[in-house]
Amino acid sequence: MSEGSRSHCRSSPRRRLHWVPFILAIGLAISAAPPAAAESRGVLVFAAASLKNALDDVAAQYQHETGKQATISYGASSALAKQIEAGAPADIFISADLDWMDYLAKQKLIEPKSRKKLLGNALVMVAPKDSRAELKIAPGFPLAEVLAGGKLAMGDTSAVPAGKYGKAALQDLGVWAAVEHSIAQAENVRAALLLVARKEAPLGIVYRSDAAAEPKVRIVGTFPDDSHPPIVYPAALVAGSVSADAEAFLAYIESANARPLFERQGFTVLE
Repeated sequence: MSEGSRSHCRSSPRRRLHWVPFILAIGLAISAAPPAAAESRGVLVFAAASLKNALDDVAAQYQHETGKQATISYGASSALAKQIEAGAPADIFISADLDWMDYLAKQKLIEPKSRKKLLGNALVMVAPKDSRAELKIAPGFPLAEVLAGGKLAMGDTSAVPAGKYGKAALQDLGVWAAVEHSIAQAENVRAALLLVARKEAPLGIVYRSDAAAEPKVRIVGTFPDDSHPPIVYPAALVAGSVSADAEAFLAYIESANARPLFERQGFTVLE
């Protein structure tokens, strides 16, 4: 799903096209299922792209333990929030920042009492695995020199949480002006990661969990925590969810059983 999608009016047919095929696919799957399975379509989770590896593991373990399935759609938090606003039938939303959860909360599109601060993360600079680049990330660090005319891959700095965190950090450290015209803005953080893994960009700004998921990159520096707003992944039930299992799955991803799966991928589990 496109992480760089922009806001259109609620009734816009073009906007609805983003999620209509996905809904049709779900409908076909339900209609083809046995009657017992058709009684409930399970849980549909809209989750930030950076959660993919960890949340796939959690969903697989949940299915093994309970026999129930969670369907997860990954993308930019911005794009997913806009799709929920347009009527996409998600049961749970997990954002990579507080802003997009707040966006839905203001429109009463999540269940306020279900909202949790689920995970934390760190912001890192990555390079291709065989790169010799070395960086000590600190005020005034020579980022433009190390780029040497190449591109800095990062999420869309106006909408994608990782991109917004990255821009805030570069501004705080006083190097944004030197590199702002060298940014390769990607539709989501995993797309930015891929640019570095494919050596299409010599450096990229991603989450620590993304770096852990991609063997073709290595971390060359970690941004100071105080150089950007705290990275928090909130989770909540979507208002109007019809899944009988949504609350149970939301509770499961907060459970002790799920915790090591998130930590293994580089996330911090918030208490």
